[in-house]
Amino acid sequence: MNHSKQQKVSIGISGLAAYIPPYRVWLEDWCDWTDNQWPKIREIVGRSFRVRGPNHSVYTMAANAVIRLIDQYDIDPDRVKFLGFGTESSTDNSAGAIIIKGMVDQALATRGKAPISRSCEVPEFKHACLGGVYAMKGAIRHLALDGAGSQAIVVCADIAEYARGSSGEPTQGAGAVAMLLEEDPQLAVVDLVGSGSASDYRIMDFRKPMLRFCGQDRSETHQVQDFPVFNGKYSTTCYIDETLHALNDMYEKRGLSSIEHLRSLRTLFLHRPYRRMPETGWAVSYLFALGQGSAEDRAELASYCYQAGVDIDALLAEMVSKPDVSDLADRERLQFEAYPMAMAVLRTFRASRRYSHEILDKLRLGSDTMLDLGNLYTAALPAWMAAGFEQALDEDSLTVDEEVLTLGYGSGDAAEVIPFFMAENWREAAAKIRFADAMELTLDLDRQQYEALHDGRRVQGLDYVARNEFIIDHVGVSDDRHFADLGIEYYRYIA
Repeated sequence: MNHSKQQKVSIGISGLAAYIPPYRVWLEDWCDWTDNQWPKIREIVGRSFRVRGPNHSVYTMAANAVIRLIDQYDIDPDRVKFLGFGTESSTDNSAGAIIIKGMVDQALATRGKAPISRSCEVPEFKHACLGGVYAMKGAIRHLALDGAGSQAIVVCADIAEYARGSSGEPTQGAGAVAMLLEEDPQLAVVDLVGSGSASDYRIMDFRKPMLRFCGQDRSETHQVQDFPVFNGKYSTTCYIDETLHALNDMYEKRGLSSIEHLRSLRTLFLHRPYRRMPETGWAVSYLFALGQGSAEDRAELASYCYQAGVDIDALLAEMVSKPDVSDLADRERLQFEAYPMAMAVLRTFRASRRYSHEILDKLRLGSDTMLDLGNLYTAALPAWMAAGFEQALDEDSLTVDEEVLTLGYGSGDAAEVIPFFMAENWREAAAKIRFADAMELTLDLDRQQYEALHDGRRVQGLDYVARNEFIIDHVGVSDDRHFADLGIEYYRYIA
């Protein structure tokens, strides 16, 4: 097993479970409503996205995923000593994971079961879409030290919303994924020692300043609109640059030949805000690895350069130039590329047969399912993993000890490249994921229903009755001297 030698105890993931809200918008319909081009949206974004319901919050979705995880993997709640929450959609600036713990304990009590351990840690992790990966790393470190012998649950939940009419609108989504972590994991060993990290402050590619919340009217629904401030092309540049730096960190830690390692991998899962982004990030990484490879590898790169009309020596110089991407965070320079020649070569690489083999084939597992989810922010990567492991089980397309490389990313910016190695009993663990079941319940929205849900107005004709899940029962309105609960959500479990 090619794990890093310093990791003395195998720790990783034993289970995954998801909650996906049923409210669905077909992107072909959305294109008709908004006069967008369906072929382009289908190719770049996907097929559909999910929308949070009128009684959903990021906390209810997270609690729903956790209670499903406990049920599907028959977890003893008293063994859970770490409940980490990764999100960028929290609406409480004080509490986080403890809200989820409270809901789950309530559901367990209605079933006559014991609650999650009273000595459980309940941290929330925030760094854009990377919060869930940081939560997972925190859980593994906990299990390796003072929490040895216990179990940990990490739940990633988000509501990705963009203003109607913005370029981000078709990339919306909502949902939650919970994961069980422990020693001697049943699904996959997580190799933190062999992982790669990168971070750099990027000013304005994607931010959520609190000023956006000021003056919002919540009189008709429980929802707070959480539209980000973002700059699309610059965000893509940031994603690519941070991916390259995190991979380089991993190569150095593990003493790897970059191109040989990338070619050896069969399966990859990357942060996926929409269909094209992980394809672009991985393809550019492959081109950079060619530039660091043998004469034969550089000859392959030269063939793409020739077709693109790019001088290979100039490209190689660009690849080692280490541009300061934050310098582009300026009104006049925001549309510039940090690696313009590499992006030009990428366009010719996409048309090659090698692109299908080295890029698309390795991103294949779970990819079709993800076309119907939209962006789940922190939950996007674990959702893709859940869908991919389930497909691998159906096809028997992964092997014990095989490396599966994952990449988490969060705007602002930071990235984590983490190797996973499939556990001996991964098939039994994957059989309990039930991601397809979580996706099965759907309610397709018409234009009026979508716009009302999106804008925080009352919605007519939503024929959905909640079962075995948490909802927002009501939101507090009191701000008296002797009793204050203004804005606090009260939850109810519907058995």
